[in-house]
This record gives sequence, structure tokens and C-alpha cells, in this order.
Amino acid sequence: MDEYSRFVDWDKMDSSLQSQDVKELTCPELPELKQLARQGHWAKNHSLRAKVYHKLLSNIPCRTVTPDANVYRDIVVKIVGKRSGSSLPLPEFVDDSLVPTYCLNAEGIGAVRKIILCIANQFPDISFCPALPSVVALLLHYSKDEAECFEQVCRILACNDPSKRLIDQTFLAFESSCMTFGDLANKYCQAAHKLMVAVSEDVLEVYSDWQRWLFGELPMVYIARVFDVLLVEGYKVLYRVALALLKFFRKVRAGQPMKSDSIQQDIRVFVRDIAKSVPPEKLLEKAFAVRLFSRKEIQLLQMANEKALQQKGITVKQKSIASPRRQNVHLAVHAENFKSGIVSVKEMRDIWSWIPERFALCQPLLLFTTSEHGCSLSRFYSHSEGHEPTLLLIKTTAKEVCGAYLSTDWSERRRGGSTLSFFGTGECFVFRLKPEVERYEWVIIKHPELAKPGSETENHTSPSSSTLSSSSAPSHSSDHLSPFLSARHFKLPSKTASMFMAGSSECIIIGGGDGQALYLDADLNHGRTSHCNTFNNQPLCSESFQISLLEVWGFLDTMSG
Repeated sequence: MDEYSRFVDWDKMDSSLQSQDVKELTCPELPELKQLARQGHWAKNHSLRAKVYHKLLSNIPCRTVTPDANVYRDIVVKIVGKRSGSSLPLPEFVDDSLVPTYCLNAEGIGAVRKIILCIANQFPDISFCPALPSVVALLLHYSKDEAECFEQVCRILACNDPSKRLIDQTFLAFESSCMTFGDLANKYCQAAHKLMVAVSEDVLEVYSDWQRWLFGELPMVYIARVFDVLLVEGYKVLYRVALALLKFFRKVRAGQPMKSDSIQQDIRVFVRDIAKSVPPEKLLEKAFAVRLFSRKEIQLLQMANEKALQQKGITVKQKSIASPRRQNVHLAVHAENFKSGIVSVKEMRDIWSWIPERFALCQPLLLFTTSEHGCSLSRFYSHSEGHEPTLLLIKTTAKEVCGAYLSTDWSERRRGGSTLSFFGTGECFVFRLKPEVERYEWVIIKHPELAKPGSETENHTSPSSSTLSSSSAPSHSSDHLSPFLSARHFKLPSKTASMFMAGSSECIIIGGGDGQALYLDADLNHGRTSHCNTFNNQPLCSESFQISLLEVWGFLDTMSG
């Protein structure tokens, strides 16, 4: 038995992990360390993994006063008393989380609750941390005693470098991470996202389980492999693995009937039983094949989601009622009061499922329609300005329907003076609904190899710097965040990769470079559509068309006080 086996039930754990030769890990450079973690280098030996964890955790930058093993020894008797570990109540901030036992023996199972209670005593600022039981249980397998495990978890919680955070500790951080995961699933798992929208009452309710999949449902051998990489690469790894789980769920369950009344429950069962269909290596392989945005870009999205929640007053978990989350699309688009001359309630709900989570908290608000306000570009601008984002819907005389989600206030067009100049961000997308449904996002999302994350230098095709506020009211400069997917964050191959939207008194253009996804004339009467480099789209309808009806929709925030 090695010195790290005190809490391990070896009947549940692969005993070969004890017998393989231990090779001390030297201190390689980060790229090599990442490679070793991804390959499971220290997964082959229990003692080696314990030593690697100890080394990696001791290198986490922490607050000056971080509780250590001696603190645990001082407080544990006072806090726990003579009660057995298994009977101890958990603090409220773990939110009735699963307390996984993994491969712990009876002593280990009792120790998990003791350690969590002592952490609660030392970290009064933690308000919501459902991942904590899983992290404590996992690290106990690789700890000499309870005090050492306590110290290692405290180092994770006391990390004072925001870019190195490993787990959420407030409801605001947790809820915004669920929204961020929803945004990433919408972009990177479109087939799975479509399934979620089709079969679930509330999409974000499903996505709010994403951390439970990892820190609760995943079997020990899988979460340990994820944790190996998490300690080296950081929080972004969690998004990658959860997206991979979603992709595998859809692939394995494709065409099969649901096993329960709840897709949420079906995914939980799939993750719990993942060993039946996907080995750990394949899961990580799929996770790292997802070509995610840069860490900085994801952080901007997370901040934008946090800001939207703060503006809506959603910062703490509601105790008596279900927490106000993303309106499910059935609530956001009310059948009784939604009226459009272009799309049905169902079609608008489909569009709503594509928009960023922070705006899906809102309801559609008709700002402009040619049937009421006339075919005038100046009236189009006067009704649309002051609203961000907006949704453009077009019905042609041939009964085709297409449109665009536009991230930025149309008033930004004036920044170019009298010159027609492009603005907007990579959250813009174009789509068609009839004859068949197709959505085209910014080309960089599917082909990140076309751009490398760049400096903050302003891209000359993007004079705007839109706010990431979900409010249509103008923001003060102190409220401005650098926009998520702003073109200036990327080294783009040419300016044609970021021609999102442009407008003058003569026309509106959406998407550019070797063609335009949409071109509308000053009378809002005639239009053209073709392939363009920005969205890499097919024509959205007949290449030259006459407009039968055009609508602009805004996003009504029903939750702000």
C-alpha cells in the first residue's frame, strides 16, 4: 500500500495503478506538461498522480492568508465534534449536489463531509459551489490524510488569479457559466442543440446541468482524467469536455426514443454509464477536437453574461421559487400576443433558440414593419436605433423568408461619417427559413484556422465598439466591455472576413467580401443575396428579389426593475 491509499477502496479501483513503476515527474515546460496531462501520463500510477496533484496545486497563486493543514487540525474537532462524518449536514452553498463516493472507502466517504464543513467555516464568502463535493471526494483519493486534502482544496478556492480559476464559487458565476455553456453549445454542437430545443421544456435548464455531468455523474476514471488537464490548462477544459459529452450523447442516442420523460435525466444516465459507449481517451480526444474560442474571448462572453444577469437582478439563488433563468422559448415568444406577418410562433421560437443566452432572457418586440411604417430606409433607422441587438426578417414576393441577427445598434453606422463602413461583431449571423431552414454564422467560428487571436488594435473594417449590455438604453463609458467576438481581437486574413453590417442613406448591407449576404435598397423594395466571405453562406433566397414585407424586432427586457 502506498502512502496515498488511506481513503481508497481498492476493490473499486484498478489495483494495477498501485503496481506500475513510479517515475518522478520533473518540471517540464507548460506545452510538454499539457501534452502529458492530455495523454494521461500520470493516470497510470496512483502515487505518481498524487505527487503531481500536490505539485500543481502548490503552484496555484493564492491569497496571502490561505487555510492550510494545520488550520484543519485546529478546527475539525470544534466543528465536527463527535458526530460521524456520514451524518453531517452539508452547507447550503453546495445546493443539494451529488456527493460522489467514487472509489472511497467508508472512512473516506465520512471524511468528505467533514472537510466540506471546515471549508465552509474558513470561506464565508462562498455562496454557491455545487462542484465542491466532487472535488473534495476526488482529491481524497490522492491525499495522505484529511488535513492535506483540506489544504489542497483551499488552494483551489483561494486562487487570486482570475485567469486561473478552477471552480465557480458564487451563484452569479455559476449561472453565467451555464449561459456561456449554452452559447457554446449553440455554436459548436448545433445538431445536439437542435435536439435539446425540440425535446426540452427549457433549454437552459438542461444546460444548467453541465457541471453536474462532470462533477457528479462522470465515473471516477473519467473525472480524474479531466482533473489532470484542468489543473494544467484551466476552466476552459470543463467547457470542452461538457461539449464532447453533449456531442456523444446525441450521436449514441440518435434516432432512439427517450428513455425517460426528461432529456435532462437521459443525459445524466448517459454520462453515468458512459463507460458502456465511450472510453476516457475518446472523450478527451473529442473534447480537444472542439476548436473553441480563445480563453480571453470566452472570458468576455462570461463577463457579458454576468452583466446581463446583474442588470436583471439575478445574483443569488432564489430559495422559494425556481430561479429566473433563460425564458424557455415557449415563454419568451408568447403564442397569444406574438404577431408577425412573416414568421409563425414556431418559426420565431426556432430563431430564438439561436440567439445568445443573455438576450434570450428577453421577449421579441416589433420595432419596425413596412406594412405599418412604409418602405423607407430613414424610418427603418429611426425605429431601429437605440436598440441592440436587432433581428431583421424579410419575406419576398416569391414567399421566401430569410433574415439576420445583428449584434450592434444601427446608430454605429454614423461613425464612418459619410463613408459606408462596416461594424458589428462575430455574433451576427444570417439565415433562411423558407424553403428550408439554414443558419450561417461568422466564418471564423467554424474555421478558426483563418484567424489567430490578435492584439487590441482596431480592425479597420470595424469602427464600432458596441456595448455588451442587453439594455437598449445608451450605456455610460464605464459600462463598456470590449465586445465578445469583436473583429479587432483577431488577426484576420483580410477585411472581408469581418464585414458584418453596414448602412447608409442609400442601402443596407449585411455580410461582405466577394458578394453580399443581403443588400437592400433605400426604398426597402428590392434586394440581392449571394455568397459572401464573412458568413460563407449560400444565397438566402432568389439572388435578386422583391421585398413583400420587412420587419425589425428588438429584445424587450421584461425582468429589469
